[in-house]
Amino acid sequence: MSLRTLRSSATRLAPLLVVVSRRRLATVVVQHQAPQTVIEKIVQRHAVGLPVGKVVKAGDYVMIRPEHVMTHDNTGPVISKFKSIGATQIKLPRQPVFTLDHDVQNKSSKNLAKYANIETFARTRGVDFYPAGRGIGHQILVEEGYAFPYTLTVASDSHSNMYGGVGCVGTPIVRTDAAAIWATGTTWWQVPRMVKVDLRGKLAAGVTGKDVIVALCGAFNKDEVLNAAIEFSGDGIAALPIDDRLTIANMTTEWGALVGFFPVDDVLLQWYEAVLKKLQLRTFSMDSSIIPAPPEHPRINRHRLDAVRFAPLSSDPGAEYAAHLVLDLATLVPHVSGPNSVKISTPLPDLESRRIKIQKAYLVSCTNSRASDLAAAAAVRESERVGDWETLVAAGARVLPAGNYKGRMGHPAAQAYLASPAIVAASALKGYIASPDLLDVAALPSSAPPVYSITSSSSPKVTAAEAQAEEPLLPSFPYTFRGPLLFAPQDNLNTDGIYPGKYTYQDDITLARQAEVVMENYDTGFASHVRTLIASPPPSAGVAGVVGTAAPEDGNGVKTGVILVAGYNFGTGSSREQAATALKAAGVPLILAGSFGDIFKRNAINNGLVCLEAPELIADLTRVYAKNGTRGAGGLAGEPTVDAGLAVSVCMRDGKVEVTGMDGGSRIYAVRPVGQSVQELWICGGLEGYILKSIQAEAPST
Repeated sequence: MSLRTLRSSATRLAPLLVVVSRRRLATVVVQHQAPQTVIEKIVQRHAVGLPVGKVVKAGDYVMIRPEHVMTHDNTGPVISKFKSIGATQIKLPRQPVFTLDHDVQNKSSKNLAKYANIETFARTRGVDFYPAGRGIGHQILVEEGYAFPYTLTVASDSHSNMYGGVGCVGTPIVRTDAAAIWATGTTWWQVPRMVKVDLRGKLAAGVTGKDVIVALCGAFNKDEVLNAAIEFSGDGIAALPIDDRLTIANMTTEWGALVGFFPVDDVLLQWYEAVLKKLQLRTFSMDSSIIPAPPEHPRINRHRLDAVRFAPLSSDPGAEYAAHLVLDLATLVPHVSGPNSVKISTPLPDLESRRIKIQKAYLVSCTNSRASDLAAAAAVRESERVGDWETLVAAGARVLPAGNYKGRMGHPAAQAYLASPAIVAASALKGYIASPDLLDVAALPSSAPPVYSITSSSSPKVTAAEAQAEEPLLPSFPYTFRGPLLFAPQDNLNTDGIYPGKYTYQDDITLARQAEVVMENYDTGFASHVRTLIASPPPSAGVAGVVGTAAPEDGNGVKTGVILVAGYNFGTGSSREQAATALKAAGVPLILAGSFGDIFKRNAINNGLVCLEAPELIADLTRVYAKNGTRGAGGLAGEPTVDAGLAVSVCMRDGKVEVTGMDGGSRIYAVRPVGQSVQELWICGGLEGYILKSIQAEAPST
């Protein structure tokens, strides 16, 4: 029987200031620089090892030292990775935070032993540890000041976007990155493209932040914000309480973004003032003259808050955005996502008229587990309340773990919807998707779709200035990547197509064997064709006799191999690392694509496989060599991989891409070259090699 379920959500460079004091007067000299978004400015503050004068912009690869890194129940595997790479000491013990919150109701001896081992690891290394029962990790990071305005904090969890609700750049990382940060204090990051989301007007009574993000996911459902950093702006933000901002920022993950950032404004500063006041009441003494005041909170304190207040950050005029989305909040009614996809959102009045029956209703998650959410749900029950949690339990609610996706709650075939806590509670009482009785439907705007708009510069080109700007190269990093070009005219080529799932858990499989099966599910002849090209490259490839030779420009060498060119969202799908290692082992040192799946790109760079975006090149190859001039049907003869005898050369200093053999000549394109953070990973053979190098460099000499 098909079940339907409803639940409450899935849960540095500042301007140079020179101050000269004389008789209480000051002169401020501002050094001008390229305009930046506020997110780019915060990343600049946390970037390390930048070339002198480098201004961080979207698309740049940088090495970052985040303020904090959070891991939860996945801390155990991170510990294993940390130890496997030879690390023993946490570089910055105040940087990591452990919060156990995912499997807290599992009282098995195995899980309890895992939790005990994590706590022991934390205590013996001076790491902040929050045990099971303390709360949801993302909320802890906000409440305890690990996520703080104008900082960058990461987590080994996709919903770390939530920190943007308090003006902190929060973004997810993978477990290997977490281990790298523990060992070295740093990891690499590619600054995402910037998207501005303008929230205008004021929400009607009964419409919540959850409705805002559900409506945004449904209105802009064609990957407009995929792998982007969202900067929320507009006059509508001032009327959004912090809890609503946290909800919206959290669910930008489901929307596809890597960051969801709200500005630091008077509303947020007053929220922190209330937190400070609450912290000052941590004593039973009514007379402060009798005993000293309680110790200052290490992260939420007057000094730190004043620093934010008196040195505000904002986006510069002229800062660049890939797209500008606008939503009129005044036209919004309560919305529900689903079934089974946030890309589908429907006004509540429309769904309510259908009387869609439900079998289960889930409340609380990392998106909606704050006191205000519980209060909104409890208020739906028209009876004497004895406390919000107690009211819900008395109404028949059961305390259970839950997830936010199809198959993680109820029957695997159930249809799942997402809505605000009040809607979920009301639907549970009525047995079908319904609005709370307290909601004044007559006072709501029309249930027609909300008013929204978009201005997009899709597939932004590399500017002339960027193309001409040279990227300093580290010694031993190639000046040029060169070789025969193979074109896979396919968008969304997933990791299963690149590396079949049947090999994923064969732990003893060698790199040589990975190379033999690479792309097997996409093109069975790909691996053998690559081997042939490497053994006998065509003259047009320009690789004969140049392996390891020096480029006269700077002495760096030329790296040769087969250059793979693919469509958009290359490497989407699962997180299997072998999709990257198999391509590299086969002899592909560099991939050019319209765009990449974010996790694939992280795995690729962590293993020394270079990824560059070249949308103009993809467009030309599609026009000339793809069947019917579109991707998805193979080459002109239907072949999955096109070998047109082309050769490509990519200069890693200036991003110049030269393709020879097209229309009997050559064509020039421009890409953004990788920064020194990625170069160093490549030289070290990947992230693990970089970590070992860092550890060895700090080891005492004997």
